[in-house]
Amino acid sequence: MNIANWCVLAACLLPTITVGLAKAQSAKMPRDAGRYDNNNPREWAQSLSGWKQRANAAQQNGFEALPLFIAAVVLAQQAHADQTRIDQLAVLFIALRIVYTIAYLMNQGTLRTLIWSGGLATSIAILLMAA
Repeated sequence: MNIANWCVLAACLLPTITVGLAKAQSAKMPRDAGRYDNNNPREWAQSLSGWKQRANAAQQNGFEALPLFIAAVVLAQQAHADQTRIDQLAVLFIALRIVYTIAYLMNQGTLRTLIWSGGLATSIAILLMAA
């Protein structure tokens, strides 16, 4: 499996890891004080605030970014584009998603938007390699 394919796997796991931070932190809380409820996870998520709420929002955005990234990698590879370049851009996408998540958790909206734009541009650049 090439690097870009590993990056697809990483991109699929990052959202779950992101919200996992909030779930792990809330596991330390008493049940009546906002502890993660596996029987009602969406209800629990709606009650979040602060960085935990941002972690959940970052998770959602991570899932929203997946279709374009996955399609871009698959289509570029099917078009026999330069695999080394696809790999480099896929690694850049993952790096940007990690930094994006950090910026989101730190409540840095403008920086987060700039990083998100870089991730989008990276996915588009991979996709254009299929042209």
